[in-house]
Amino acid sequence: MLNSSDVHIARCEPCYGVASLDDAPELGQEVSRSRALVALRQLLASTAMDRANFGSRHWNPFGYCLGPGKCFVIKPNWVHHQNASGLGLDCLITHSSVIEAVIEYVALSKPKAIIVGDAPIQSCNFESLLRLSGLDEVFERLQIRGIPVEYRDFRLSTRPDGVWSSNRPTARSEMDYVRFNLGGASLLEPVSLKPSRFRVTMYDPRSLEQTHGQANHQYLIAREVVEADVVINLPKLKTHKKAGITGALKNLVGANGHKSYLPHHRKGSTGDGGDCYERVDPLRSIAEELLDRTNRSDAGLEKRLFGHAAGAVMKAGRILSGSFDVEGSWHGNDTVWRMVLDLQKILHYGKADGTLADTPTREIMNITDAIVGGQGDGPLSPEPAPFGFLSFGRNAAACDWVHTKLMGLDPNRIPLTREAFGSKSARLTNFAPNQIRVQTDQQTLSVDEAARSFGYRVKTPAGWRGHCESSIEMEQLAC
Repeated sequence: MLNSSDVHIARCEPCYGVASLDDAPELGQEVSRSRALVALRQLLASTAMDRANFGSRHWNPFGYCLGPGKCFVIKPNWVHHQNASGLGLDCLITHSSVIEAVIEYVALSKPKAIIVGDAPIQSCNFESLLRLSGLDEVFERLQIRGIPVEYRDFRLSTRPDGVWSSNRPTARSEMDYVRFNLGGASLLEPVSLKPSRFRVTMYDPRSLEQTHGQANHQYLIAREVVEADVVINLPKLKTHKKAGITGALKNLVGANGHKSYLPHHRKGSTGDGGDCYERVDPLRSIAEELLDRTNRSDAGLEKRLFGHAAGAVMKAGRILSGSFDVEGSWHGNDTVWRMVLDLQKILHYGKADGTLADTPTREIMNITDAIVGGQGDGPLSPEPAPFGFLSFGRNAAACDWVHTKLMGLDPNRIPLTREAFGSKSARLTNFAPNQIRVQTDQQTLSVDEAARSFGYRVKTPAGWRGHCESSIEMEQLAC
């Protein structure tokens, strides 16, 4: 059995494209050969899953947990159909070649269904995402070969006309989700004030008041995820303005069907019970009030007027101070990590009736696309980061501890990675960070040794700069 404190790394040239793979007898001739497939094969071989059959046509690395009749969910990162930085999709979303490579190995076990799904932000055009990423061609190729793969948009509603427009329902209904209420057991409970300060920028605060408050913490999880026998979490490794990083832990946000169940920060400064910004700031307070009025208004003249007023105040703030954030995009955000770890607890222990079991209810694996990652103002406006690796691990907390170190960051200075080990109520780990080992190239390394040998020091988001970097000297990968 795989050790949950091990994280496996396979190096790959930091770019995507066609590659030669002559010696893969377990795969048929119709399989699309890519750099991602070569790296994934190397990665899975390093785990020693089905070691006895490696090198033969019978090798099936996922066979220990998959089999005929089982339902399998792959959860990629499909946050949006365009990168706000203008620097392309390779550093924004899980690459289509990585998704295809994972499906090829999953298909060896002949599962009943393979569902690939995510809930992008509500302004994402899902059809454009599939087309621009090449995913539509991937799914067509696989379906022609008889592989039972489907893609799903997990969103309950969208905003196709932009952030100031009204929500539009999708083809999904409440029956397509399982509602969980963690109540007082939520990690958000210690910061639940009355009246509630929880916010998601551009969303109606009244909806959050209904889903999150004292002893009331609800999440709306796609039924496909809850009813799956196996979930493969397939994130894109990036820096993140609110959480510090987004990888194996935060990728589960996309299993939730609507943003009104996902607190991202708390209104106000740290001095008055919020965590949107550090010090009391009258201009930021005005901007927050205007955003609340905008988000409470129906689409129309009133919404546009308050929206333009909020935009004008934020623009003035940027002119006066050089930076002006009212989204909780800084190292003092004490809300988003709590929400993420709540979701991870549900993934591991959630049952189809909306309750939590005492033991894990499904098999979970984490395969992270860090061939080309994202740095700077992620998750929506990243710049490419040539990490040059794929990673595999059974434990998301261990994976992101390693990922953080390989990004040149200190996991103890990022609440999400620190509290994944420190918050025992999250029930995510039964080992300490110093027990994590990195397996790569037939070597066993400590996390610091791995960071020194093939880490890449990222450009951090503005609100984290100078507050999360590691002191480890690193060799930066060259593209």
